[in-house]
Amino acid sequence: MTATSSPHLSQIHALLAERGYDVSDPAPDTLKIRETGSGVAVQAVLSGDILFLSLICTVVPRSAVTPPIMAKMLAADNGISTSHFQLYEAGGDKVAVSLSNFCKLQDMGPEDEDDILSCVHFLLVDVMTARRLLGSLAS
Repeated sequence: MTATSSPHLSQIHALLAERGYDVSDPAPDTLKIRETGSGVAVQAVLSGDILFLSLICTVVPRSAVTPPIMAKMLAADNGISTSHFQLYEAGGDKVAVSLSNFCKLQDMGPEDEDDILSCVHFLLVDVMTARRLLGSLAS
């Protein structure tokens, strides 16, 4: 890949596809990145020079997200060191618990490529811990 003045989604798509991920473009500025071994899919959105990555861990009734679960999600020692949880309305009094990460891109050189690959990898690793952590949520 050649360096350019700003990141382009097509460059990110090509990088991830070259590394064995199944990549699709479901919407403008959006990629769906599927790890072929596990089938886990990450959504990536490019906004300016920031690549936001997220995936839904689970969708549960709002009442299932209790203070003790929130404390686990926010604990510094919960085993998730590179990503963070977010809650989204999922309709019908349900909430989606997602895990998110991001990276700031500069010129799509080797450092940015490494940042993108690391960010995707860490999110995929973190989701396994997150799903164990959230396993007690009633669905």
